[in-house]
Amino acid sequence: MVQIEQIARAALSGDSLQTRSLTRDFMQQQEVLEDLPRPRTTDARVIALAASLAELFALRTNQPAPKWAKTVGAIQEPVYLAKSALAMKRLRKLCETESPPPLRKRKFFAPPNYLEFA
Repeated sequence: MVQIEQIARAALSGDSLQTRSLTRDFMQQQEVLEDLPRPRTTDARVIALAASLAELFALRTNQPAPKWAKTVGAIQEPVYLAKSALAMKRLRKLCETESPPPLRKRKFFAPPNYLEFA
């Protein structure tokens, strides 16, 4: 069974194909997002992205997010989840202004439709 932490790690590594594949499998397996366990890691970026993804998936499926996700704050340095955003000024600006709110509030930036078509 795919864990939210696996998706977060794949996204942070920049592996978009693996991230989409894991997300697709996760969404097919996971019925109640509110029950997701908090990742068992001390990596603040993984925890923050896992919380952001849990809230994003909950928002998109009209479910409550896990309670632990609400307690996770923003990371220190921003992370662009679309690699090309670092080189493409317009895409970077789009990510900064239109990134899904659960990601943006924790300083993760991605296109507005991030992982919608996983």
